[in-house]
Amino acid sequence: MLDLDSPKIPRPDGAGFSVGFDLDLTLADTRAAIAAVYTAIAARTGVAIDTDLVLQRIGPPLEVEMAYWFPSERVPAMIALYREIYPDVAIPATGLMPGAVAALEAVRAVGGRVVVVSGKNQRDTERTVSFLGLDVDIAVGGLFGADKGTVLREHGVRAYIGDHTGDVDAARAASAVAVGVATGAFDSAALTAYGADVVLPDLNAFPGWLAEFAAA
Repeated sequence: MLDLDSPKIPRPDGAGFSVGFDLDLTLADTRAAIAAVYTAIAARTGVAIDTDLVLQRIGPPLEVEMAYWFPSERVPAMIALYREIYPDVAIPATGLMPGAVAALEAVRAVGGRVVVVSGKNQRDTERTVSFLGLDVDIAVGGLFGADKGTVLREHGVRAYIGDHTGDVDAARAASAVAVGVATGAFDSAALTAYGADVVLPDLNAFPGWLAEFAAA
């Protein structure tokens, strides 16, 4: 059980209270979107890409995934191609994860600000947030794992919510509460074993947890 009185865990009261969220598979369902982009890349390049495997690994930087399918000298060009294709192919295929809108509304209800920090590049992070109509104050892209910590600290994030073990690292780097949602590649047991402070099945459970956290 999470000990809200622990000095290691910031309390949600006081100026600058913010809650951070990952984007892919936390707020945004990008599975069909990402699969569509890789399918298009496979068609253009003639390289067979197993999109089921790609979807199992959503989270880390794009160059990591591309290196599974292309030699190192081709990775930069493939990243450029991915980003060229993404707006027209992926954005229209992106949906909301269950409970995403209610989760953001819950943050507003306790007087908090919403900060999205994603591994997706900045332009596509902004495009995704805009397309989905997500009510956020700050959206920062291009960061993964502990590298998110500086931005989270800068914006006073007290809890960071994500589906990946890298999001637990992000919360730790910011001395924030690590809230895992089992909506990506890592199930509840894996997120708990990795060290998440709180693990929820999905964002539908988030408003109830946040209400207790904010009242403690």
